[in-house]
Amino acid sequence: MQKKIIVAGIGPGSKDYITPLALKKIRAAKFLVGGRRALEEFSAPNQITCAITRDLDAPINFIREKILLGEVVVMVSGDPGYYSLLDLLRKKFPPESIEVIPSISAMQLAFAKISLPWHEATLLSFHGRQPARESLQFSAGKILGLLTDAEFNSATISELLLDCGWDKNSSVTICSRLSYPDEKIFTTTLAAAAQSLPVKHCILIVSSYNHVA
Repeated sequence: MQKKIIVAGIGPGSKDYITPLALKKIRAAKFLVGGRRALEEFSAPNQITCAITRDLDAPINFIREKILLGEVVVMVSGDPGYYSLLDLLRKKFPPESIEVIPSISAMQLAFAKISLPWHEATLLSFHGRQPARESLQFSAGKILGLLTDAEFNSATISELLLDCGWDKNSSVTICSRLSYPDEKIFTTTLAAAAQSLPVKHCILIVSSYNHVA
């Protein structure tokens, strides 16, 4: 294939966080792939589009067909290198045919919102998967950044961490709807979060040394 598959990160949600290069590629695309919300927000009437749904064969077949005719731009939320469609695309197409435009992930934004460096954090995902229990075990100075879903949410994950040896007063910052007008960020303890109404599809930042009074 001579033409490239451009995997463009569109950030955590708000248009304020999309990079100029990603936006330039999206606007110039003849063939555009993305989630329904992304297509509603970024696609133009003259573009030929394909929505990403649970049926992942559809966008893969669309890309296979259209790449013969020209460049295909695939929009993914957050950063393409962090739990995105990029994994599947690398399995279906030669890596050299893929060009990635990185962007800001929700995880990156969550740490930035609380002014906490994340270079030593353990980053894990409960979104459609469950990390190995060993990676969740308590150790002094440990910081966790966790993606959640409906089943593994702020309450159930807090319970799990308590079972993994974390102190009940360890702090957990719950970040939901990041970058949107109704964004909500608050810090509580693991014990309190485990007993509270669950927050789903959010980011959790858990610290073993930053305790809440």
